[in-house]
Amino acid sequence: MQPSKEFSDLVRLVAILRKECPWDRKQTHESIKDNLIEEAYEALEAIDDQDFDEFRKELGDLLLHVLFHSEMASEKDEFEIGDVIYTLMEKLIRRHPHVFGDTEVEGEGEVAQNWETIKLKEGKRSTLDGLPHHLPALIRAQRMQEKAANVGFDWPEWELAWEKLDEELEEFKDTLKDNDPVKLSDEFGDVLFSLVNVSRYFDLNAEDSLRQTNKKFEQRFRYIEKKLKEQGKTVNESTLEEMDAFWEEAKTKA
Repeated sequence: MQPSKEFSDLVRLVAILRKECPWDRKQTHESIKDNLIEEAYEALEAIDDQDFDEFRKELGDLLLHVLFHSEMASEKDEFEIGDVIYTLMEKLIRRHPHVFGDTEVEGEGEVAQNWETIKLKEGKRSTLDGLPHHLPALIRAQRMQEKAANVGFDWPEWELAWEKLDEELEEFKDTLKDNDPVKLSDEFGDVLFSLVNVSRYFDLNAEDSLRQTNKKFEQRFRYIEKKLKEQGKTVNESTLEEMDAFWEEAKTKA
């Protein structure tokens, strides 16, 4: 078999692998579910790095998981890739009445509001349904806030959201004196949630921002380790003053 750009060829290739490769044949939905998450994060990393060659490859890996899970499901007559495609198309057409129907909208705000309304008509019990509990907490916080905002539950301006953040910071500060781990964790969570709330008013993505800061910290700390190694030392053998000097130096390299 040779590579091609035809979707049907890829479907056939996955089916062959499932039948003829011992490793592929052994897999189940459960055995590879974590790999799906891993591939999604690798795609995100490629986007952050603006590495589109790598992004193309990672999208392929994600597509492989879609096809592989569909192939396993078809073996038990649960569904096949055609059903996945049909279900997706039907949902997209139904939830875009301003494109495929007579509904008129003014801007993306009304589109988002209509989207949530349509989902409730489909049988969703809550506007917040559909957000997996396994999502990273920052992403889930932002998505919950966005969904609530789409139906009008939101501060009218960022200054009021900031006042709430100040209030939560004061409550967290007061809790520090109590030395109650449970209460401390609860108040800290409120601070993070309020901070995410403020970020939305400036079109900031909390998860992206923290990921960028993590990357920046890692680059600078690795620089410290590199410079200390050049001096024949490790971080454990160095003073805070020495490390801080290299930290400031690393900041100039960014």
